[in-house]
Formats: sequence, C-alpha cells, structure tokens
Amino acid sequence: MQKIMYDSTIVKIEEELRCVCTKIKREGRNILSDLGITPPQFEALQYLIKCSDLTISELSKKMHLACSTITDLVNRMEKKLLVKRIKGTKDRRIIKIVVLERGYETIEEVLIMRRNYLSILLNDLDDEQRMVLTDGISLLYNKVV
Repeated sequence: MQKIMYDSTIVKIEEELRCVCTKIKREGRNILSDLGITPPQFEALQYLIKCSDLTISELSKKMHLACSTITDLVNRMEKKLLVKRIKGTKDRRIIKIVVLERGYETIEEVLIMRRNYLSILLNDLDDEQRMVLTDGISLLYNKVV
C-alpha cells in the first residue's frame, strides 16, 4: 500500500473529528441507556418520525438491516409502547409502524439531553467562537450531505 502524505491540517481535522465523534457517540449511548432504549431503536424512531408510518420492509431498507432484524426490533419497541403496528385501511395486508406518544416523548427527551451535553461542552465559548464553529461544521455538513 502506497503511503500518501497529507497536509497537516487534514491530519489534525481527521484525528480531532474522530475523537469528538467518539466522545459524543459514547455520551449519546449513555443517554439512550439511561432512557432504556438501544441505538437501533433510537435510529428507527427517528426514521419513523421523519418518514411517517413505514412498513417493516421500508424501515429495513432505510436502516440497511434485514427484515427479520427489523421485525425483532419493532417487537421490542412495541413492548416498550414506543410504536404500534396498524393495518392499512385500503389493503389490510399492508402493516404500517406508527410512533406512539411515548416514542415521541422518548425522542424529545434524548434530544434535550444530547443538546444539554453539547451546551455544557461549548459553554465557555464566546459568540464569535460559536459562530466560527457553527460555520465550519456547516461547511463540512454541506459537503457530506
């Protein structure tokens, strides 16, 4: 394998971004654990809220997981009263997964806790530093999305 020499800023950005992502991901998992849901359940709730009433196969495609895995995931989420399966009105064979009130509340609680964590991390930044950070992250986000 040929070794490629990168600009030192690229190396620094990659290393620090990797570290930041790892720490934020770890804190996010702690928050989910405290609320009694798993990362896949959180991801599924986000898709179901964003895309509204998906079927098992549609959610399976979005999450890049097998239908059987999604079925087990939805079963566990139903037991926690996060979601409910609803038969279609036009075609009763079609079953949609609907987010229940507790599912919406759980997502909101997770987001509040994650934003609180981020707020604590950035608390000592002044307005200009926050704007520079926001602009930099937005630039990277727009390249990725």
